[in-house]
Amino acid sequence: MDSDGTQDARGTHASPVPRPAGPPEVPAVPPRPPRAPATPPLPDGSAFLAWLRAPRPDAAPGVWRFGHRPRPAEEPEEIPTRQLLSGALIAFLVGWLIWSLLQNGYIGTWWWVPFDLIVPDAWRGGDSDLGETGTFIVYQGYELLVALVIMVGAARLGRWGEVWRRFVTPRFRRPEAQEVRTAPEDDPAQWNELRAAGAPDAAERLAAEARTGLMRDVDHARILRAWQGVRTGRHSLATFSGAVLKDGAAACLHPSGERDLPARLARHDLVTGQVRLGTTVDDARNPYAYRGTGLALGPDLLGTSLVAVGPAGSGKTGTVVRPLAESLCLHALAGRAAVVVVGAAGAGLGPADAYDVVVRIGNQESEYDLDLYGGTTDPDEAAAVLAEALVGDLADPHPGSDSRRSTTVLAQLLGPFWAVHGRFPSVPELRQLLDGAPGPFAALRQGLQEAGQESLLRELDARERQMGQPGDVGGVLGDRVALLDRPAFAGFFDTSGQSRPFTLKALDHPVRVRIDLPQRGHADASRMLARLVLAQFTASVAVREDRSLFACLLLDDATGVVTPEAVRGIQRLRSGNAGVVLTLRTLDDVARPLRGPLLGATGCRMALSGLTPWDGQDFAEVWGKEWTEARDVTDRQIIAETPAGKAVHMLRRVITGKAPTARAVTVRQVERERWSASELAHAVPAGHAVLSLTDVKGEHAPPLLVDLRG
Repeated sequence: MDSDGTQDARGTHASPVPRPAGPPEVPAVPPRPPRAPATPPLPDGSAFLAWLRAPRPDAAPGVWRFGHRPRPAEEPEEIPTRQLLSGALIAFLVGWLIWSLLQNGYIGTWWWVPFDLIVPDAWRGGDSDLGETGTFIVYQGYELLVALVIMVGAARLGRWGEVWRRFVTPRFRRPEAQEVRTAPEDDPAQWNELRAAGAPDAAERLAAEARTGLMRDVDHARILRAWQGVRTGRHSLATFSGAVLKDGAAACLHPSGERDLPARLARHDLVTGQVRLGTTVDDARNPYAYRGTGLALGPDLLGTSLVAVGPAGSGKTGTVVRPLAESLCLHALAGRAAVVVVGAAGAGLGPADAYDVVVRIGNQESEYDLDLYGGTTDPDEAAAVLAEALVGDLADPHPGSDSRRSTTVLAQLLGPFWAVHGRFPSVPELRQLLDGAPGPFAALRQGLQEAGQESLLRELDARERQMGQPGDVGGVLGDRVALLDRPAFAGFFDTSGQSRPFTLKALDHPVRVRIDLPQRGHADASRMLARLVLAQFTASVAVREDRSLFACLLLDDATGVVTPEAVRGIQRLRSGNAGVVLTLRTLDDVARPLRGPLLGATGCRMALSGLTPWDGQDFAEVWGKEWTEARDVTDRQIIAETPAGKAVHMLRRVITGKAPTARAVTVRQVERERWSASELAHAVPAGHAVLSLTDVKGEHAPPLLVDLRG
């Protein structure tokens, strides 16, 4: 069965696509001519050099590092604007009053005593050695010095420096220059690591390509990835240098021949691997170090998986899934990642030209098929994955349960069928076997007898004995398979070798895959196929040989997909350098016993605007509580003891209409929820989300209020 996932995808490109299964560093087949970039590069390459040399300081998880300016961890105590300006004005008036009193002699001439002690007698008077002009300058200079002393004192008292920094400096601040001057030995555009390794000609060729504007961010990332292959010993230095000297910035192309995507909607930084999703709101609930910074995700965060929950129209697809899919496709072109994007047909997950393989299930014009058995030749493995897809949602939702009975039933049929036919059954054949049709069973038994497969005959006999018995799951499996045995899917899931089935075994290579599900009219089948893709993904990434390649599955609308086995599979992805992104309209689409384990298995959790209080309660529980400072203000009525005091209090009551009170403030530390269910349901504005992050190293970011439109 030709199902290695490496054939070209009909309908996705105008010309044939080279095999995406070859390593990106040294393409096995000549790539097609690269498509012209959407925006032509500048003649002198200044834009690329400015991007490459821009500062990217280390930052907390989720901070957009490109051009980032670190902020203190704690918010400095800032004087309120009204108090600051009024204090500055009062200090100026006080200074001016003191100077006026000194000038007019209202407070004596004592301030001239230092002048009399310091200045020689010969410099005083009109007949001094300095003359009238010099004497005038001496006296005026002393007065100016005193005025400066008064002004400095008033400035310190009125915090004029803070006024200048807060209100004047920002108006005259020039935009930050993107290009940073760096020393030649630290300039990334000089490729000094290649020079030090003995490839100066290749380094000079790449530096020239960067200066002339022939290199792009994807080229830079791709060549760095190829250089990593040289350092790890997978490729020789001579092969790498020869490719660079021959093709320059176009060296080591992705097998598709593409050097960029047809279009970009999000902001990407391939040096750090991040894609910007929005801006962290300048809100008191956000840590001070995050306020006003860009919010970005990369493989270091997606490696812990992400679940995003929000109602329809909250922006899950457009502001979360689409930018992440775009970013991972760029990483795939750079040889860093393999990505599978699953969603409804027409969901807006990117153009077909942005992918190497597009599987349109239920569309007869689709060039690619989907391998129902995940490309494996092991009947037991195929049975386990298929059982999860068919009846995984019917298993006991407790995280400790399993679906071994369904796996056993399928293995009792798949093993004998493979032994007789050398392939797995098609959908109609599998349905007949599960329904217990006498003809297929008799043919299978005869084939096993002729082949002398006694152990498999016993498996088939056991299946026949179990059929019709109480508790047999064969009927349920048959009913689920019947959902795929429909006219709309007649040309799909073929196992005879007549189609081109894609298998997730191809995730060993930097391939870009989009799978369109037929949700309109086939909702149950679509959920079953989504479970199949997730099960195949978790099974495939666990046995990959090259785990330096990040693998990610983006599942737009994971309704009915989260099962006990799926949660266990997600928990194992981090160790395999892989992750999943799941979106849900509500947590009610997940069985109640699985909601906590799902949120616990994913390191990144996003609650979008419009969440229900019930969903908010689950997020509030997983985010926990924190210690915060609470202030209790109490007004206490003042009781006058003397007749004069009583008269004053009576007069004050007549004027203000209120009794005299004294205010008492009590400050204490209390433990409160980071985000309560009510706040998540009612205090998250439209177009915003609350997002917590955990990277693969275990560093955490608390729940952040993020503007997904910024």
